[in-house]
Amino acid sequence: MDELLTAKQVQEQLKVDRTTIYRMLDDGRLTGVKVGHQWRFSSQEVQTMLSGGRMMPGDSTAVRNQGPFTVLPLHCIQPVQNVFAEIANVGAVTTAPDGEPLTKISNSCRFCDLILSSESGRQACVASWRELSAQSDTQPRFTTCHAGLQYARARIEINGDLAAMLIAGQFYTSTTERESAHMRVQALADAYGIDVGLLNEAIQDITVLDARNREKLSTWLKSVAHTFEDIGHERAELMGRLQRIAEMSTLVTA
Repeated sequence: MDELLTAKQVQEQLKVDRTTIYRMLDDGRLTGVKVGHQWRFSSQEVQTMLSGGRMMPGDSTAVRNQGPFTVLPLHCIQPVQNVFAEIANVGAVTTAPDGEPLTKISNSCRFCDLILSSESGRQACVASWRELSAQSDTQPRFTTCHAGLQYARARIEINGDLAAMLIAGQFYTSTTERESAHMRVQALADAYGIDVGLLNEAIQDITVLDARNREKLSTWLKSVAHTFEDIGHERAELMGRLQRIAEMSTLVTA
């Protein structure tokens, strides 16, 4: 049975102060329920944080965790996403339905890093990711992003709602496509204030995936997204149990 911990017990285990505990609670890195007038926290979740490397305060890579995707434990999703991206030899990111990233981009190529280093370039990437949420396809469908690279998404649904998307991309479909990409680089450089020479050099590092590997990627993408859904459902059930405990406590103390 999952033991409920007090804020002081969590402080002692995580080696942080009380203010940090409540900051983590506010930004979604820690889940808790109010029992009477006191917060209680899942001991299993705290142990997962200690053993699985959940993001700690002060980490500059802190991500958003609000709305319907509060049930997605990003400290679990990030390492799985990292392995998936490296095996598939593509870039990958998990985003909210509005396109804002929830995780760090895994295995990102140098070309996309340059685009993302510009705020206007980043906003263009987010806009491309947001467009994927409007697709009615249940299967991943590869399309071209604003910078001319291929990418696709798999939906992550929790309790019937679109909670997030797993997006894989940053590749070309042929060497010819990569060679002709130099024609659009100047426009990208001008639009986002990036050195055109650096962009041209970075093109050579972009992965080329043939039809067979794109088919594999589509299968893996959907499989990993389903894994994230399973993790989210388990987290949602835990949060529901904690909420019921909180409601029972309120009735007892009323």
